[in-house]
Amino acid sequence: MSSQREQFSSRLGFLLIAAGCAIGLGNVWRFPYITGQYGGAIFVIMYLVFLLLIGVPLLTIELSIGRASRRSLARCYEVLEKPGSKWHLNKFWQIPGSYILTSFYGVITGWLLFYCIAFIMGYFEPGTTQEIAVEKFNGLLADPYIMYTCMITVVAVSFAIVALGVVKGVERITKPMMILLFALLFFMAARSFTLPGFAEGISYYLNPSWDNMKTEGFLVAVWAALGQVFFTLSIGQGSIEIFGTYMSKDHSLPKESIFICILDTTVALLSGFIIFPACFSYGIEPGQGPSLLFITLTTVFSNMDGGWFWGSLFFLFMLFAALSTLIAVFESVVSICMDLFGLSRLKSVAYNLIFLALLSTPCILGFNYWSDFHPLGGSSTILDFQDFLVSNNILPLGSIVFVLFIVGKTGMGFKRYQEECNIGNGPKLPNWMEWYLKVVLPPVVLVILLVGYYNIFLA
Repeated sequence: MSSQREQFSSRLGFLLIAAGCAIGLGNVWRFPYITGQYGGAIFVIMYLVFLLLIGVPLLTIELSIGRASRRSLARCYEVLEKPGSKWHLNKFWQIPGSYILTSFYGVITGWLLFYCIAFIMGYFEPGTTQEIAVEKFNGLLADPYIMYTCMITVVAVSFAIVALGVVKGVERITKPMMILLFALLFFMAARSFTLPGFAEGISYYLNPSWDNMKTEGFLVAVWAALGQVFFTLSIGQGSIEIFGTYMSKDHSLPKESIFICILDTTVALLSGFIIFPACFSYGIEPGQGPSLLFITLTTVFSNMDGGWFWGSLFFLFMLFAALSTLIAVFESVVSICMDLFGLSRLKSVAYNLIFLALLSTPCILGFNYWSDFHPLGGSSTILDFQDFLVSNNILPLGSIVFVLFIVGKTGMGFKRYQEECNIGNGPKLPNWMEWYLKVVLPPVVLVILLVGYYNIFLA
């Protein structure tokens, strides 16, 4: 059965699609902001070191599980674990993570579709102030019908692509979409050189600043870099693992993981070249989170000459980034249902489309009809709670389980993992990595988990 499994038709297709899974909204609304906040180039160097020490090993682990088993998260443990062991029970809490993620990620992707169309249609008039941008964003959140229409549109399009298959659908559509994403990114970053605030914006963004790091606290900056590395790669709930099942064995997994990290980091770094020169050119304070995209940058583009064009391009770029992640996670859940229940691809797509259309409803209603419900206290929304479940629980815990599964005697085992990583051309995994995976990596991920809890409930 594994021999009949589809494989990507090209290495470029795999790399772009795997990178598309990792490249998401956090690359744009979080990385540039915390880079400027925590020391510029100093923070970037720290981030790159952690990316190499943590991100690359975790990617090789998830890809190795996928490539060795040729099964989704629904069956990969059973294929690789030792007889009589219970590693496969972990899938029952890891699989829901993909569904929770898609239930709110589809809603946010729908917002991007709305803003892309809004800029094209001239919805944001020249000279739009931040107050007006806030009012219009709140107006979108207050209208569940528009949000649901946008959400179901992006979800239906993504599932339609997945329904065509790995090569004819996911690869054929996602590969040119990712190439266009990078073209848009480079074009808009190059355009920033012409803005009056370019030098000031880039200085704030990348100028090495020990003062900024001391002001925020060195340990805080370290945790921010660790957290960004961890969450930017979407590791721990099987979205990367599924693409390992479609890989060829021509290249070693460390080599492919490094390339994925390079593509992911390129998007994150260049996003700052778009955001900060624009904000400094028009005297607007850059924010973090959704407000950066839907309020700050809406105000910036609305005050530019030809702002409708630049705003349309930017939100098209963001829409592609979000869709690439959505398609990747949908491929994961569709494959899970195919492996778990023996469904055909088309039936799995149909059932999941209906299920996720219903599952996304609470997130949408949490901004209007159910806006008085604050699951995490304060002003938290249902989306905040869903993001907390995935980002602060399932991803780190799933990563710890994957690491332990690799080094555990009843799991896949380090020797088999090392052999899988080292198949093909490229850098090989050294023997000392076994010690590193056993002694260093699990405590680091555990600390990230605990710090996340501290920041939410105690800070």
